Amino acid sequence: MIEVLVNADDFGFSRAVNYGILNSHKNGIVNSATMMMNAKATDHAIRIAKDHRTLKVGIHLVLTWGRPLLHDVLSLVDREGNFKKQAEVYGNPGSISLEELEREWSAQIDKFIDLGMMPTHFDSHHHVHAIPAFWPVVKKLSAHYGLPVRKAGPHFQDIETVTDTFLDDFYGEKAAVDYFQTLNERISEGKSVEVMTHPAYLDDDLLQHSSYNQERLKETAILMKATLPEGFILR
Repeated sequence: MIEVLVNADDFGFSRAVNYGILNSHKNGIVNSATMMMNAKATDHAIRIAKDHRTLKVGIHLVLTWGRPLLHDVLSLVDREGNFKKQAEVYGNPGSISLEELEREWSAQIDKFIDLGMMPTHFDSHHHVHAIPAFWPVVKKLSAHYGLPVRKAGPHFQDIETVTDTFLDDFYGEKAAVDYFQTLNERISEGKSVEVMTHPAYLDDDLLQHSSYNQERLKETAILMKATLPEGFILR
């Protein structure tokens, strides 16, 4: 049997996102979520997580959205104190101080733990933890907190990953009704796979602050109806 982790990213982004994740778990196949610790609805997500312990919850480390938890991480922010944009981080990762990055990401994990939760693993918004320049920080955090990480690149070989394989193609037009029934066509090796998803309903916060919004409704509907093919089982 191949174990499947269906992870909902962006837990905490908004209340509509949180409810989409919750319903996709209670009434569908989502069995994991990763939480943004700097978002408007993070506290709401924490309450949901504490009330629904069957949902595995990890950390969705943030570097390219909103504002940092710390105030002395100047290499991570723009002139307004917001995190740098995704294009800037990917285009010039050398501008990011690894010492500041480690402190900020540690603060995000610590906040989750301080609120009475223990994360199952961590990944990141926009996959920034997969940027090779940040690899020393990822390895250090994984070792320090004893947490596996999302396998978001070929260089994730000497670190504990949450699954053997990671799929990020359940997104946009590729989030098809029969996606999960065709998993056996995507998996050629390994005993476990993570599928990244983004279920949500709509509210003003999501519409104003994410260009990927209407598509999340479609994902939610699919995730509440989907089944796995023979040989696959929810982890």
